[in-house]
Amino acid sequence: MKVYVNYNNKKWQKFHIDFEKIANAVVGKKYKDAEVSITLVDDEEIHALNKMYRDIDKPTNVLSFELGDDILLGDIYISLDTVMREAKDAGISVEEHTAHMVVHGMFHLLGYDHLTDAQAKVMEGKEIIVLKKLGIKNPYQDDNVVKFQWWKYALCALFGGVSVFGYAPFNMWWITCLSVGGAYWLLCSDNVRVPFWRAWLRAVPFGTMYAISMFWWMLNSIYVVPELTKQFAIWTVPAIIGIGIFGALLFTIPFVLTSCIRIKSGVKPILFSAAWVCVLWLREWFCTGFPWNPVANIMLPFPIVSNSMSLFGAFGLSFIIVGLIAVIVQIVKNRRSKVNWFVFLFFVILLSVGCIAGYRNISESKYGDNSINVRVVQPVTSQTAKMALSRVDALNQAKNRVETLIQLAGNTDNIDLIVYPETSYPFFLRQDDFMPIAKELKIPVIIGAQVYDNGNMYNSMVMADRDGNIVDIYNKSHLVPFGEYGPIKLIPSPANLTSGNGKRIISGRFGDKMFAFAPAVCYEIIFSDAVVPNEYVNAIINITNDTWFGKTPGTYQHLSMVRRAAIESGVPVIRANYSGISAFVRADGKIISWMPISKIGYLDGTVYGEHMTVYRLLGRDLWFVIILFVAFIGGWFAYKIDRRV
Repeated sequence: MKVYVNYNNKKWQKFHIDFEKIANAVVGKKYKDAEVSITLVDDEEIHALNKMYRDIDKPTNVLSFELGDDILLGDIYISLDTVMREAKDAGISVEEHTAHMVVHGMFHLLGYDHLTDAQAKVMEGKEIIVLKKLGIKNPYQDDNVVKFQWWKYALCALFGGVSVFGYAPFNMWWITCLSVGGAYWLLCSDNVRVPFWRAWLRAVPFGTMYAISMFWWMLNSIYVVPELTKQFAIWTVPAIIGIGIFGALLFTIPFVLTSCIRIKSGVKPILFSAAWVCVLWLREWFCTGFPWNPVANIMLPFPIVSNSMSLFGAFGLSFIIVGLIAVIVQIVKNRRSKVNWFVFLFFVILLSVGCIAGYRNISESKYGDNSINVRVVQPVTSQTAKMALSRVDALNQAKNRVETLIQLAGNTDNIDLIVYPETSYPFFLRQDDFMPIAKELKIPVIIGAQVYDNGNMYNSMVMADRDGNIVDIYNKSHLVPFGEYGPIKLIPSPANLTSGNGKRIISGRFGDKMFAFAPAVCYEIIFSDAVVPNEYVNAIINITNDTWFGKTPGTYQHLSMVRRAAIESGVPVIRANYSGISAFVRADGKIISWMPISKIGYLDGTVYGEHMTVYRLLGRDLWFVIILFVAFIGGWFAYKIDRRV
């Protein structure tokens, strides 16, 4: 076969490439009388051709123009500028990459294409065979296409580790955005398919450090009480390793899917953000105990944006934020791509719709009839002070703590309800027991206690009337793994409690008003679909004890999760925390009043503005399906645009 080579860009002449040998290696003797023209150009010329014949306004590496004739096969154009950039990124020579472009272009002239995975598999297989004959390694094998140097692993670990600074108490949202964007740039933005295991190994540093930086504070609980420290300190390092493994398995999923699935670069941000939402759903539904810090929470400093969660929840806002981060990376890499700008507009439109809903949610949360007057008591007794070495000491301490709780309530004039935190009451209770605190104060009381019933022990919220009669008990449903029960028998747990029956409404008359509330004990409130039924409710009452976590970020992030719950449900929150932070939170997530960590005393407030949100009406799982459907529609349009261009 005769090969005509045209040097439109003279810089090509310094490379010694046998174009005729390469082209003939593709066709063999079957096309010995055929002719091919290879024109060597720069980015400017190939950009113009790409725009003219394919309506793609950007340069490319190779263009093939098939003539459909067995003698005059067609023309191939190769750009030196693009070939040099790609060869540098791949860590190979210009000559080697040019040979691949010639082989690739020749197969296009012979009628092969790569519009679908099946077509690409056939075409790439033939290219690999020809290149092997020429002594060139497989260009589609990861080792030879994209070198992933050690410093990239280190940078991914750094990005994962600093992502936590976007959340409370730091609230530097831009760090999380830059971290996720930086990891996406390193792991997903190249238009190269990476084998699954290699893609996972690359993402492991990010996923591992992301999980450790988010959840390390849980281990602070081991060191709060000396007796527990003696028993559980040995598990500190294994726990850190376990958290890291958890992150390596879960938080790598979006990066692995986006980099190992063959997909157009313009569709990648949508796939990446949809996969991120799948991880959120898995954490909340399957991995109980870890639905912590959705990316949506970094927007809490921006009320209109964060209140978009009243429409599509933290899942929807996280989908938009992560998608915008990814598509901005794609735009930085190729701002001339029409599909990148389409995807950017797609996420901006979704965010705009969310902000409109957010503005409405804020407006509906501001007004309403004042409800009952509530007093939240924050005792701030250390866990060590609760421990006793003997039965007599324990009994005396318990009696003293009851007296202290009564004294901390202060003057209860004009107060309709007093709320004490989780595990405040020092004695075990039964359904038919008596609550002396309520009788002494002559006011209804809600208090956290351990309840014994039919051989089972529960972490409960107990409600007593002004005469001390226990009128209702709510048993915590979402128990803390490794703290309140042992999911893995080999690892000891400080307690083995029984879970309750799930969300419900408790109502009663307080003062001269009826008041209905959804009970939530401790971290139950962080599960977005686990607290408030689709019924009328005045408030969520959340009792908790964050003494175990002190002044670590976990305590502040727990309050952020409470604010998220208020926004998603459209229900204000009364929060009683043993050591702080107790608070009254409006239905738009705004903190009306609060008590800082370690401050002893009480906080008075009233709540109002409860309303139904679209998110509460549809629920978490239906919204999960809707978000994936929207992602599919957006991805389909992006794919069509990307295919055209």
